[in-house]
Amino acid sequence: MSVQMSAFSLTPEDMKSIEDKLHIKKELVQAQADEIFAVFKEPLSVEEEWALKFVYAYSPLQDLADVPGALFLSHVRSTLRMRREVPWGQRVPDNLFLHFVLPCRVNTENIEDCRAIFYAELVGRIMPLTMSDAILEANYWCHEKAVYTGSDLRTVSPLTMIRSARGRCGEESTLAVTALRSIGIPARQVYTPRWAHCDDNHAWVEAWADGTWYYIGACEPEARLNQGWFTPPARRSMLMNTRVLGSYRGPEDVTLATEWYTELNLLENYAPTKELTVSVKDLAGVPVKGTSVRFELYNMAEFYPIAELLTDENGEVVFKTGYGALLIRAVFQGRWREHKVTVDTTDRLELVLDLQSQPVQESGVVDFDMVPPPETQGEELPALTEEAESLHQQRLSEGTEVRTAFEATFITHKESTDLSRQLGLPEARVWDVMQKSRGNGHEIAAFLRESSPEHGEWPLLLLESLNSKDLIDTFRPVLQEHLTYSLPLRGMIPDTLFIPYVLCPRVAFEMLGPYREQFQAAFASDERDAMVKEPSLLVTAIKEKFIHSEDLPNLKGKGTAAGTYRLMAGDEESLAILFVSICRSIGVPSRLHPSERKPQYWQNGSWIFADLGNEEKVKLRMGTIRLVQNEAGANVPEASYYENISIARLVQGKYVTLHFPYKETKLFAEPLPAEEGSYRMTTGIRLKNGTVKARFTYFKLNEGEEACVDVTFRSADEEIPVLGTVDKHVELRWNDGSIATLENSVGTAAGMLLSWIEPEREPTIHLLKELADLRKELVERNVPIVLLTGSAGTGKSLQSKQLEMLPSQVRLGEDEAASLPEVFRSSGATESGYPHLVVLDEAYRIRYISSGYRIGAVKEAIQVSSLLTGQRSDAIGHEGGSL
Repeated sequence: MSVQMSAFSLTPEDMKSIEDKLHIKKELVQAQADEIFAVFKEPLSVEEEWALKFVYAYSPLQDLADVPGALFLSHVRSTLRMRREVPWGQRVPDNLFLHFVLPCRVNTENIEDCRAIFYAELVGRIMPLTMSDAILEANYWCHEKAVYTGSDLRTVSPLTMIRSARGRCGEESTLAVTALRSIGIPARQVYTPRWAHCDDNHAWVEAWADGTWYYIGACEPEARLNQGWFTPPARRSMLMNTRVLGSYRGPEDVTLATEWYTELNLLENYAPTKELTVSVKDLAGVPVKGTSVRFELYNMAEFYPIAELLTDENGEVVFKTGYGALLIRAVFQGRWREHKVTVDTTDRLELVLDLQSQPVQESGVVDFDMVPPPETQGEELPALTEEAESLHQQRLSEGTEVRTAFEATFITHKESTDLSRQLGLPEARVWDVMQKSRGNGHEIAAFLRESSPEHGEWPLLLLESLNSKDLIDTFRPVLQEHLTYSLPLRGMIPDTLFIPYVLCPRVAFEMLGPYREQFQAAFASDERDAMVKEPSLLVTAIKEKFIHSEDLPNLKGKGTAAGTYRLMAGDEESLAILFVSICRSIGVPSRLHPSERKPQYWQNGSWIFADLGNEEKVKLRMGTIRLVQNEAGANVPEASYYENISIARLVQGKYVTLHFPYKETKLFAEPLPAEEGSYRMTTGIRLKNGTVKARFTYFKLNEGEEACVDVTFRSADEEIPVLGTVDKHVELRWNDGSIATLENSVGTAAGMLLSWIEPEREPTIHLLKELADLRKELVERNVPIVLLTGSAGTGKSLQSKQLEMLPSQVRLGEDEAASLPEVFRSSGATESGYPHLVVLDEAYRIRYISSGYRIGAVKEAIQVSSLLTGQRSDAIGHEGGSL
C-alpha cells in the first residue's frame, strides 16, 4: 500500500498512522489477513483507497471478521458519491467528514449496507433545503420510520429499527445518525452514561451545519434545532459522552484518547461544569502512574463508572463533570481507595494507596447521600409562530400516519390463526411470536411454513427460545441452519436442557448468525466425540489456539461466534460466547452463568465452570448468599433488584455487580449461589429531589458456606406539601363520549393519580410503561387514575394496545387548556413538557408533582397516594427524581 498520494487533507503523519494501524490489524488477524484485506486488490481511486484504509484502520477488529470487504467498499463508494451530490458536500471539512460522516458504525449495531438506501429516500426531500433545515427534515423522516419503546441492551441496526418501527433511545439515535450521515451531514450519538437525578440513561444526536453543532431528539422532531424534552434533565447530568473512531483532533474536551478511538466530553454544551483533579500517591508520597480512577454514580441501585481514566506520570487525572456527588475509586494492582466527593465543594482529591500490604475489604455498614446537580433554568426560547407550530403538528401527524400504515402490513391475528391451523400449531403461541416479529413476521411465517411440515413443533420451539429482537432481525437461512444442525443432537439429552442450552443460539448480546455447520465440521468425528464426553478438552483447545486480550480494538462481547472463530482472538466475553456456541453445536448443553456471566457446561448432572484462561481464573469454590429482610412498615420498600438493591463481588479492586433479573423481588425465596469472595450489597432510596439515601453492607462468602445478609434501607420520610389545586369543575370529554366534570366522573377519593400526557413522546411512553408494570398493585389498591390528552398541546390519543396494558381503572379523557393547573404554566414545567403527573387529596389539592422525563414517577406517586390513604406501598422509595 502506497503512502505517496494523499486525500482528505491527510498529512504524511496521518497517512503513516493509518498504515501503522492497518499493519497491526493484519498482525492480529494473521492467517486470515489475505482474505479480510482482499478488497484492496479492487481497482480503487486515491480517494476510495484512503477512505477504505481509514474505515479498516479504525473499525473495531470484530467488524473485519463479520463484515465482508465488498460491503465496506460499497459503503465507501456510496458515501463519496453522496458527498459529491449534496449541496453542502464540499463545505464539510475533511476532518469532520472522516470522523462523523464516513464511519459505518454508530453504536454496537450490526453493520449493513444501508447508506445508499437512506440517501435514495432522503435526497429528494433535502436538496432544496439549507443544512440546518435538512437536519430537521431527516428527523421528520426518522419519525415516520420509528418511535420509542423500551427494550433490551442489544442495539439493532437501522434497517432492523425501521423493520420494527420502534426501538429504544440508543437505537433511535443510531438510526438518526445513520440517516444524517447518509446525506453528508456530520452527526454523532451523544449519551449520558447514567442520569444523576434518576435511574436509566438517554441518548440523542448532535449534527453539524455550517460551522455549528446542534442537538436533536432522535426520531422525536421539534420545529427547531437545540430543543428536546431531555433539555432540562440534561442540565443535571454529570457527563455527556460520544465516541469517535480514530485519533480525532477537534475543539471539544477529550475524556479519553486512545490510538483507536477518542471519547469526547460534551457536557459543557448542556450543563454547568467543573474540573475535578484526582491525585493518587503511595504511602511514601510518590505518584502512582497508571492507576485506574473510576468516577462512579449511583444509578439502578449500583455504582456505575461513568468514566474510568488512567493517571499520568504525576499520578493525576482531570475530569470535567457536573455539580453533583460522585464516588471516586482508585485501583492499582488490586489495591484500592475510594472517597465520596461533592463536586461543587471539591477542586482536588488526593487518594493514598497502600501498595505494600494485602488489601482487605471494608466491613460493616456505611451510609452516605448522593446528591445530584441542582435544577437550573435554561434560556427561555422565543415562542413559535402559530403557523410554525401548526405546520410542526401537521408533520408529526403525517409521520404517524406513514408509520401506522407500515405497521398495518404486519402479520394480522387472522393470518397468524390461519397459519397455526394450517400447520397444526398452538394458535396463542404462534400469535405471540408473530407479534414480537413485527415487520419481520412474514419471514418468520415463511420459516414455519417451510420447516413445520417436516419438524412439527420444533421450529416454533426454536423461535420461542429467542429474544424478541432476534425475531425482528433473524432470517430464514440462519434459523434453518440452527434447526437443521441441532435437531439430530436432540436424543443425547432431555428436552429441558436441549431447548434452552443446545437448540437456542442466543448466548448474550451478540448478533445471531450461522455457525453450527462450521463448528461441527471444525473437528474430526473422534475429536468431537471426545469433547462431548469431556468438554474440558474444548476449554483446553480454546486456551491454546485463541488469543485472549482485552486490548483488542473490537466490540467486547458483541461480535458473532463465527467472527471470533475466524479471528482466532477475542476478549473475555467474546471467547465465552464462542465456547458456549461450539458446545451447543456439538450437543453439549452450555450457558453463561445467570449471575456470574461466566461460561459453563453441563456434565454428570451439574453445571461446570469453563476456565478459558482469563485474567481472573474461574473458581470452582462456591457458596450461597441468603438475603433476609425483616424490616416492615409503611415507609420500607420491597427489595427489587436493580431498582433499590444490588450485590457486587470485589474483583481485582473493582466491584462487579452480579446479574439477576431487573425488578426481581423474589430474592429471599432461595439462597443465591455465588462465588467465594468479598461482597458489597448496595441499597438505596431516591428522594423526590433526586438525592439517594445510599447504604453499603459489606460481607464475605466462603466456599461451601452460606452468608446471611440483612437487607436494610435508610429512613427517607418526606413531608407531603400542598403544591396547588386542580379545578374539579372543568368539563372534560371522556372516552365513552360523555362530557362531565372531573369531580362528577371520578369522585373525591384521596390519592387519585391524574396525568396530562402526550402519547407518542418518549417521556409519556415511560410513564405508561410504569403504569403497566405496576398494574397489579394499582388494581389491588383501586387507585383512581385519569389520563388526559387533547387540546392542551398533546393532540394524540392512546392506541388500543397501550390501553390494554394499563390498569383497568384508568379513565381516559380529552381536556381543555384551562384544565392544566397553574403550577404547570411556569417556564420550568413548560420546558420539561409532558407528561404532567399529580397526586390529589380528597379536596383536589396537589400533593405530588412530576413534569417531563422522570423514571420512577409512578412509584413515587403510589408512595404519596398510599400515605394519603393510610396504605402501605411496596413501591415506596424506588428510583425517580424531580425535574
